[in-house]
Amino acid sequence: MSHVFHRLPKQTLPVAVSGDGIELIDAAGKRYIDACGGAAVSCLGHGHPRVVAALTRQAQQLAYAHTSFFTTQVAEELADWLSARAPQGLDHVYFVSGGSEAVEAALKLARQYFVERGETSRRHIIARRQSYHGNTLGALAIGGNAWRREPFLPLLIEAHHVSPCYAYREQRADETEEAFAQRLADELEQKILQLGPETVAAFVAETVVGATAGAVPPVREYFKKIRAVCDRYGVLLILDEVMSGMGRTGYLFACTEDGIAPDLLTIAKGLGGGYQPIGATLVNDRIYRTIVDGSGFFQHGHTYIGHATACAAALEVQHVIEEDRLLDNVRARGEQLRTLLRERHASHPHVGDIRGRGLFIGVELVADRETKQAFEPGLKLHARIKREAMAHGLMVYPMGGTIDGVHGDHVLLAPPFICSESDIERIVERFDRALAGALSSIDTVGSAR
Repeated sequence: MSHVFHRLPKQTLPVAVSGDGIELIDAAGKRYIDACGGAAVSCLGHGHPRVVAALTRQAQQLAYAHTSFFTTQVAEELADWLSARAPQGLDHVYFVSGGSEAVEAALKLARQYFVERGETSRRHIIARRQSYHGNTLGALAIGGNAWRREPFLPLLIEAHHVSPCYAYREQRADETEEAFAQRLADELEQKILQLGPETVAAFVAETVVGATAGAVPPVREYFKKIRAVCDRYGVLLILDEVMSGMGRTGYLFACTEDGIAPDLLTIAKGLGGGYQPIGATLVNDRIYRTIVDGSGFFQHGHTYIGHATACAAALEVQHVIEEDRLLDNVRARGEQLRTLLRERHASHPHVGDIRGRGLFIGVELVADRETKQAFEPGLKLHARIKREAMAHGLMVYPMGGTIDGVHGDHVLLAPPFICSESDIERIVERFDRALAGALSSIDTVGSAR
């Protein structure tokens, strides 16, 4: 019996013993292509020699120093590197240990900013349905993942939700992209007016929606219109790029493609590539100066923020991505992956949508392609696909409840940035076999065999 309290205690998991590039290897010697990067984390794959060497050097020199006593050179260098490349105005970096912590920090910064300005009535946070911002109570409260929220509702702070920019499901047939974007911006404005502009602190959104709905990109002009609404009422815009940021979409920061800069931006997964736990909240100068010139103290903190070895790993990961021009490869291999999937499934009766940016791609499955009807939730098609994929030596990131937290199935693909053309071809071949195997266990009327 394992003494580890696993996520799924009844499930017996293979034991991962080593990693080699884009593959993980279990104790039986079986290799798995990591086509999801774990959870869009392993951007450089496994065992990258430069990152391992940087970790070793830092651990030998200094592993940890508490941030109430010291800063470290490597934390300063990483903050300099990020701020020099961040969207305009995001000049300050608060390091944490993961995505949920980054979102918690952003929420507290937003609230403290308004408190220090004397606008103490600004307390409401607006986010979107079918979003995910983390599993700590604050992050879970603002998220729109109904299934994850439901057991903990009595513990969660009040939050408000508007419609997501989910074109496949929510854009009307007679509606242009611009009209769709405007309708969503109008909905946000109405929510702000309903609550009272003087009571709203922030609007939070994933730049490209991650695991909850499966790599859903915004339509053109959406975020520009959202930015304008936030500015009109003095509401802070927080963009969550924990999963979509740090090169995953082909740009270091995903919102670059949308032509906007948020007030606060959260990153994690691809920042350290899985070599150490790390995340960060990027903060604009206006928020930073308000706190520095006011109380002079951000009333927040964790033991391991700014951890030296985590910063060393992240800095080397980012150096490799930049020096090896891997973002060019992300865009090229992402285009290849989407093209191959679309060509193979152009008339597949159960592939409804293939979407995403860069190497951040979602495949939404449907029982009926014409009507977009989802499979019955009880069939757990997403779980069947995961089992079949593992059997074929492929790791993918499927999830159910795509549409409303109950209905819908999708698969997220987020392979490492180092993938070659032949790697992408292997991923598609194995994914096709996994999909066929999972669907073969379900008959045409949608019941399990």
